[in-house]
Amino acid sequence: MNKKIILDCDPGHDDAVAIMLAAASKELEILGITCVGGNVGLDNTVNNALKVCTLIERTDLKIYSGASKPIHYDLFTAEYVHGKTGLDKKGDPIIISSDYKVEDQNAIDFIVDTCKSSTDQIYLCPTGPLTNIALSLQKNPSIKEKIKEIVFMGGAAMCLGNTTPSAEFNIFVDPHAANIVLGSGIPITMMGLDVTHQVNVNKTIINSINENNNKSSKFFGELMDFYTIFHKKLYETEDTPLHDPCVIAYLLDPSIFTGKLVNVVVEENSELTRGATIVDWLGVTNRNPNCHVMNYANDKKFFALLKNKLSTLP
Repeated sequence: MNKKIILDCDPGHDDAVAIMLAAASKELEILGITCVGGNVGLDNTVNNALKVCTLIERTDLKIYSGASKPIHYDLFTAEYVHGKTGLDKKGDPIIISSDYKVEDQNAIDFIVDTCKSSTDQIYLCPTGPLTNIALSLQKNPSIKEKIKEIVFMGGAAMCLGNTTPSAEFNIFVDPHAANIVLGSGIPITMMGLDVTHQVNVNKTIINSINENNNKSSKFFGELMDFYTIFHKKLYETEDTPLHDPCVIAYLLDPSIFTGKLVNVVVEENSELTRGATIVDWLGVTNRNPNCHVMNYANDKKFFALLKNKLSTLP
C-alpha cells in the first residue's frame, strides 16, 4: 500500500530535491506540500515550491502556506547558503504556470483537517523548521492518532552543528517547535547531520545524474552547482551534504539508514547552545526514548535510488 505523506518544507535547494524524489515515487502519495518560513522567508519558500512542481510538471500537487516565523523567536534564514530567492541558480528562470497558485487554506488547518479526515495513517515529512507541525499538534492534539510517523530532517546527535557549533539549522530556527514534536508521543525518526553528512554530492554524482538526460536531472545539476558553493568554502571539500532528500529516501528504503531509539530533547533558550539536540545515546539520563535517531547512511544505495527516481520525471 502506498504511504500517504504530507511534505512540510522550506525550499531551499535540498528541499527541492526532496520534492522531486517524492513526486517521482509511486510508492508515496503526496497529500499536499506545506511551506514554512526557514531557509528564506515564507513568500519565497511557497514560490519555490510552486516553481519546482511547475518544472517537474506536477501542478496537480497542492501547495499550502503556513507559519512565517518560529513560535517564539524571530525568523533566522539561510540566504547565505541558498541565495536571495532560496533557490538561486544559473540557467533559465522557472516560470510558474499562470493557473498554478497556492491554496487558500492555511497549512496548519490543512494538516489538521487532512489527518482528521484520513482513513489511513499519514506520514509527516518535515524538512524545514518544525513550526507547522508543532502548531498543528497544538491546535488539535487528537490528530496524533492519525499520524503513523514523523520523519524529520534536523538536529545533530554526535557531530558538530552547521549553524552554531552545537546546533543544526532547522532546530536552531525553532527549538520550541522541535520540543513540542519530540514530546508528542508520536513515533519519530530524526535524519540529522550525522547521516546527511554521509550523503554527499560532488561532481561525479552530478555528472552521473545528468546522464539521465531529462529536464529534471538537468535541474538537479543546476541546483547543486549553486548549492555546493557555500559548503565547499565552509568545509574545504568537494563534497556537499544533501540533507532533505534523506527523509524521502528513508520512507522509500529504510535499509539505507541505521540508527537507535533514544531520548532527544532540545535546548530552547541558551545563548550558547540554542537548538542543540541533546541525544542520550548511552541512556545515561533514564529519560524515556522518544526518537529513532539515524547515525549511518549507505550513500551508494541512496544515490542509486535518487538517480533512478529522477530518471522517471520529465
